[in-house]
Amino acid sequence: MKPPPASHAWSRRRANAFFACLERICPNPVTELRYETPFQLLAAVLLSAQSTDREVNRATEKLFQIAPTPKALIALGTDRLETHLRRLGLYRRKTRHLLASCQLLIERFDGEIPSRREDLEQLPGIGRKSANVILNALYGAPTIAVDTHVFRVANRTGLAPGNTPHAVEKRLHETVPERYQTRAHHWLVLHGRYVCRARTPRCPECVVSHLCTFTDKTPRPSRPPPDQPD
Repeated sequence: MKPPPASHAWSRRRANAFFACLERICPNPVTELRYETPFQLLAAVLLSAQSTDREVNRATEKLFQIAPTPKALIALGTDRLETHLRRLGLYRRKTRHLLASCQLLIERFDGEIPSRREDLEQLPGIGRKSANVILNALYGAPTIAVDTHVFRVANRTGLAPGNTPHAVEKRLHETVPERYQTRAHHWLVLHGRYVCRARTPRCPECVVSHLCTFTDKTPRPSRPPPDQPD
């Protein structure tokens, strides 16, 4: 999908209208990953690479019951941890990264989740996108993680076009009004996941369709003609 030209920047009024529409239908969006503690969120985010939130939630439901802390996960060991993560993509790599991150959390951060990006990105399996999710969800930072859903919505609608996730992130911070920045990530993820889908976007049901610049919108299904009298 080729993004619109960068010169087609949205006005402040249009961007406000876009997020006001999303706010009306979902005032307080949150991640669909299930967790009870900051560490569990970090673990779930680490495991979510190339896996859906639903798959991660299935894997962590029992895992967090028996190993809810970094020390408990380390005590679980590689083989037993792999059995819980086996259904996730790249589960062996994720097992190594999760155990290594647990060790670093204990050694460098006293088991606490860092609140600085540079500290989070020291943890194996935590890159810029994951750090943005954690900073936003745990600390209310105005960060916007650009996953496949956010990348698609930003380009397709014309909200923040860009050829790379980092370019889209930069444009989003320029375009999203300040009052919406702490919630924008979750709105865009949910909108991309359930409405602005990759293959068949649900344009007729979209609350921001009138603001979207996508030229190939999904049409409303045509109504069958009424029965003719005999």
